[in-house]
Amino acid sequence: MRSEDENTPFYDEPTGELPVVSTTDSRVTITGAEIAEEIAPDAPLIDEQTLLPHWTDAPTGAVPIVVAREAAENDDPWSQIPAPAWREGEADWVAHEDQFDASLLAGDAKTEDARPWEFVVEEEAVAEEEILDEAPRPAPVRAHRTRRTITDNPLAGRAVRSAKAQSNIVKATLTGLAMGIFAIIVFSAGTLPVAFLVLVILAFATAEAYAALRVAGAHPATVLGIGATTLLAISVYNKGQGAIGTITVLLIFFAFIWYMNAKNTIDVLDGIGATVFVYAWIGVFGSYALLLISPISFSDKHGLAYLLGAIILTVTNDTSALFIGRWLGHRPLNRDLSPNKTIEGFVGALVMTLLSGLIILPMISPWSALHGFEVGLVLSFVIPMGDLFESMVKRTLGVKDLGHILPGMGGILDRVDGLLFALPTMYYLAHILQLR
Repeated sequence: MRSEDENTPFYDEPTGELPVVSTTDSRVTITGAEIAEEIAPDAPLIDEQTLLPHWTDAPTGAVPIVVAREAAENDDPWSQIPAPAWREGEADWVAHEDQFDASLLAGDAKTEDARPWEFVVEEEAVAEEEILDEAPRPAPVRAHRTRRTITDNPLAGRAVRSAKAQSNIVKATLTGLAMGIFAIIVFSAGTLPVAFLVLVILAFATAEAYAALRVAGAHPATVLGIGATTLLAISVYNKGQGAIGTITVLLIFFAFIWYMNAKNTIDVLDGIGATVFVYAWIGVFGSYALLLISPISFSDKHGLAYLLGAIILTVTNDTSALFIGRWLGHRPLNRDLSPNKTIEGFVGALVMTLLSGLIILPMISPWSALHGFEVGLVLSFVIPMGDLFESMVKRTLGVKDLGHILPGMGGILDRVDGLLFALPTMYYLAHILQLR
């Protein structure tokens, strides 16, 4: 930069005097500006490329043309980014397969100068894929195993028996009356007809339980389990309580032989466990009915009266819990296992069972009112346990009923679930209370 006086040297010795600056003209001269004025003296001091105002002008707030041009080309720069998508099911991922093909990551053939997002597929690999696509693919083979994934709540998502409709209640009532009349006729005929009826009921109940296990994916030895249950019932009636241990040992021994040649896809531990479980639940518990009526246990056919008393108390408890629970029930007895069973139904069934033990059982020799009350009090807590136990089994298997042979009631096992727990209790109470 130079001053306006060309005669004044640019580099002078300092004189110590302050320069005089004009207050009327404070212009700053820039080298080269005179040339621009000579070329276009009337041009505004604005850059024609960017249309920016002169740097000495006051800000106007206007948008520069560079920014305005980009805004005109793309009104919303964020519109190029895809919106977030909620993907919940398997089908939701199909809509976005064209954006990224994850299968490309499996390729092994890459060039040295290839970019990370670029893949090179050899022609031989493409031809091989075309041949594989044309060839028929074998059907997938499902391995049948019974073990389930361990979760915090193994009962989550399982089936829950819904409340019976009014039509089912009528069918169940009629079926119950028919069964009651038939039971009275059989008990009037004597011990052997009752033993045969119990044997048939245990065989059908065992078959229902094994069928439910097979539907759930288990592989129990059904024929072996039904045979062991039947043999146990006959042995207990003839030989007494000592036959339970013998038949159980034989069942486990033959179960090992049964599964020695099992397929690899069968879980042997679950198969043997399912077989023995049903046998113990129905066969062993149910055999106490034959143990009660066996001539070895009680004389003068008193065991037949004790078995009939256990059946009467069980039916009274089940029926009272159903109708009183539907009438007054609000609070579930066990929400996880059986939400339809209520505390009000349990209390009502307790009262009705005690009344049945005090009033009905003394009509049958050798029952007394005191013994009827004592047995009724104990069975009032045992019978619901048997019902809840079956509910737990059904929830684990994911079924609502274990059978459909009885109209309005389900299967035979659905009717004798509480009785199975009452039978051994009745047997031992008869000895504890000295019911001879």
